Amino acid sequence: MADAFATITQRRMTGGFRIDGIDGKNLHLDPGPGALVRSYQFGVNPLKLHGILVSHSHTDHYSDAEVLIEAMTRGMTRKKGLVIGSESVINGYQKWGPCISHYHLSRPQVEVMDAGDHFRMGDIKITATPTQHGDPKNIGFRLEWEDFTLSYTSDTAYFEELHQHHQNADVLIASVIRPGNERIRGHLCADEFQQLVDETSPKLTIMTHLGMKLITDHPVEEADKITDKTGVKTIAAHDGMVIDLDQFHSKQQTLDEY
Repeated sequence: MADAFATITQRRMTGGFRIDGIDGKNLHLDPGPGALVRSYQFGVNPLKLHGILVSHSHTDHYSDAEVLIEAMTRGMTRKKGLVIGSESVINGYQKWGPCISHYHLSRPQVEVMDAGDHFRMGDIKITATPTQHGDPKNIGFRLEWEDFTLSYTSDTAYFEELHQHHQNADVLIASVIRPGNERIRGHLCADEFQQLVDETSPKLTIMTHLGMKLITDHPVEEADKITDKTGVKTIAAHDGMVIDLDQFHSKQQTLDEY
């Protein structure tokens, strides 16, 4: 995912990200422009989705939600799948949203979540985490299953309590717009993300939603700097990136050399 200028130029792809095989379920988070096309490009079948999660009402996070719903429900012919969205995404809130038509919400199960809400999808516990962003109903998502936790900040400014909602995550994914200490309203810069990593100590962190300046200013080097300073492996997401989450599972056997 990327900021508005990266979206309209497509310097980076903006289709969100997908998590496959958790409790037998495939989930697509924040399907922005290109989510459907990029799914096929990188060999994942949108017809095999079980859930679509949309954090807020900005175009680069929701624009392909309807077409993925059509894929998930086999062209709106089946009552199938789950859509989770913030209040602004599903119902609209003040000037934000709604983002998905009543027609498209008529086939899947639909859940509206506010910060602090919990929902269970089989054995997956989904928690909506708070943010500070332009859309006041924006939420992040914390997914927990089989003693494994993946936490996603969505778009948010840094705030004092942010780390409390992403503690004990095995994998932390965050929207990081600018390099270094170049702060921008409603978003994390790399230095703020580094502070969040220090406060949460996950096993792996991923910077996504990279802004144009961070794309230009060597995001891999920025990620390596965070790795060196925190001791936590940090990756700058790139188009088509695939990560095997099993290697970060807390139940995995390890070989320690003494």
